[in-house]
Amino acid sequence: MGEFKVHRVRFFNYVPSGIRCVAYNNQSNRLAVSRTDGTVEIYNLSANYFQEKFFPGHESRATEALCWANGQRLFSAGLNGEIIEYDLQALNIKYAMDAFGGPIWSMAASPSGSQLLVGCEDGSVKLFQITPDKIQFERNFDRQKSRILSLSWHPAGTHIAAGSIDYISVFDVKSGSAIHKMLVDRQYMGVSKRKCIIWGVAFLSDGTVISVDSAGKVQFWDSATGTLVKNHLIANTDVQSIAISDQEDSFVVGTAEGTVFHFQLVSVTSNSSEKQWVRTKPFQHHTHDVRAVAHSPIALISGGTDTHLVIRPLMEKVEVKNYDAALRKITFPHRRLVSCAKKKQLLLFQFAHHLELWRLGSTVATGKNGDTLPLSKNADHLLHLKTKGPENIICSCISPCGSWIAYSTASRFFLYRLNYEHDNINLQRVSKMPAFLRSALQILFSEDSTKLFVASNQGSVHVIRLLEGSFKHLHTFQPQSGTVESMCLLAVSPDGNWLAASGTSAGVHVYNVKQLKLHCTVPAYNFPVTALAIAPNTNNLVIAHSDQQVFEYSIPDKQYTQWSRTIQKQGFHHLWLQRDTPITHISFHPKRPMHILLHDAYMFCIIDKSLPLPNDKTLLYNPLPPTNESDIIRRRTAHAFKISKKYKPLLFMDLLDERTLVAVERPLDDIIAQLPPPIKKKKFGT
Repeated sequence: MGEFKVHRVRFFNYVPSGIRCVAYNNQSNRLAVSRTDGTVEIYNLSANYFQEKFFPGHESRATEALCWANGQRLFSAGLNGEIIEYDLQALNIKYAMDAFGGPIWSMAASPSGSQLLVGCEDGSVKLFQITPDKIQFERNFDRQKSRILSLSWHPAGTHIAAGSIDYISVFDVKSGSAIHKMLVDRQYMGVSKRKCIIWGVAFLSDGTVISVDSAGKVQFWDSATGTLVKNHLIANTDVQSIAISDQEDSFVVGTAEGTVFHFQLVSVTSNSSEKQWVRTKPFQHHTHDVRAVAHSPIALISGGTDTHLVIRPLMEKVEVKNYDAALRKITFPHRRLVSCAKKKQLLLFQFAHHLELWRLGSTVATGKNGDTLPLSKNADHLLHLKTKGPENIICSCISPCGSWIAYSTASRFFLYRLNYEHDNINLQRVSKMPAFLRSALQILFSEDSTKLFVASNQGSVHVIRLLEGSFKHLHTFQPQSGTVESMCLLAVSPDGNWLAASGTSAGVHVYNVKQLKLHCTVPAYNFPVTALAIAPNTNNLVIAHSDQQVFEYSIPDKQYTQWSRTIQKQGFHHLWLQRDTPITHISFHPKRPMHILLHDAYMFCIIDKSLPLPNDKTLLYNPLPPTNESDIIRRRTAHAFKISKKYKPLLFMDLLDERTLVAVERPLDDIIAQLPPPIKKKKFGT
């Protein structure tokens, strides 16, 4: 593997935003997640739970509701009173429409997907018709006395249930009239509370309405008579969310204590056809409030204030007991938030509304393998660059020479020139950036820092020549005819002659930068690309996909390399394929052309192409025998994959020079320490 001096960086003070809503799409097996800063993420559950798309947040968008409608259309609503539809191709907001009911607390799409309901602060329930291009207001239902906090359609689309404060209303969709008003008991652990908030409702085919409330109760109601059928007191605090399976044989609820409860419909006796709802399993995978839950055919999904997205498979629904049956926790975005200027040993950290530039510390001490060396010079915080306006930063980058910083928001593109004078930095903004650069999804500088490549959400890639304090637009690589796929990943060759661009699906295009034309397209693969890079000298393109497959493609020869064909024929080690976090960065050793360096959140790996590949009988993670063995034996038992799990969670890792690595870690305990305190639970003996 080789010895490296490693800079362990733990001063990237990144804290993900808490999860507010989740919405599962059964047709496409995708999960939409909205966070408290307005960011919306889309996970492809069929592609190893990869975060394939995201929409940047906005200070004025506090999302309170999220739903899929009509197959592939995604809507959100929030406290600014607007309904938003997202463009899943261009990765931006298609339109925003004011519902004219004040803040929106809840939203639900009809079972047919042709209508949309929203519940507002003023007590109104509004029905919208979903047209091919937009949504159109249809009518108001009977106004209630307090805000509508939860909504659910009857599977037949004839009635809806609306949860409010102290009561649940049942509406007839055809007339818009309330036909029942079911009052909720305010008793909480024997004490009468002032208000009982209905946080969630679910309407079943047999007319049962299930409600969850702030008194810690799960209640079952008969919507035909408006009466309470059954009551479960499950928590000392709020039950904040509910989701039911498509078969209506199980549902999941989340509480403010961080517990997720699973209810199942089971037979009363072994021979009986009579069934009843039974609380079967409690899960404690969260430290804070569980604000949102979803129920896929094979898993329970939950998220909340502690920022984790937890996917817990239902063991009885998983046919093969393989890695799909393992619990997954997704904490960090599947995109890079750190960029590096190797020549000046600078790191640029991306936050929601600002950038931080740091210079790495240095040491003159020496030591043996595994030693921690004292710093002779501490890391310096050189720059804090705050954005203007309410929009979150989409992407950012620092040039390899450290003289340029670029970043993009949904409506603007910023480019800065940095001049270093001893310990001072002079920052000069480049003015009059063209409008077509805005909403950039990826920014990359060439190795010599003379060119800037900008990936657009319209599928094009712009090439900019950088001059002293100014720029010149050289060319735009247009998308292939008939496609408007957003470009999310870029890689440029060290000699600056080749540019690879990958979209939100599996396609990778390679452009000739000198001749300014499309050179070739890599054969399509079923899983999305998570990282790509072009090797020096050989100009081989290395591509990592979300199913943990790694391909090597020769750009000059327009075909896969022999090493790539060999590894596809033999197959990767089963433990390699079972990793649950995607590879987010690939790089190469300048003096060792046979080495590929890559990492995910929990491991760093050097692939030595000169060594044999491991098979499933080989030990993957610790292939080397004791150091006192001879070099011949070590060589005979070694294989190509050298893996280190010392650094984690790993947000970024790269070579600074041939003997030095930088690793940016973000320990989970540091994130939890910065969150608001969880609800205190009394423990026995305290």
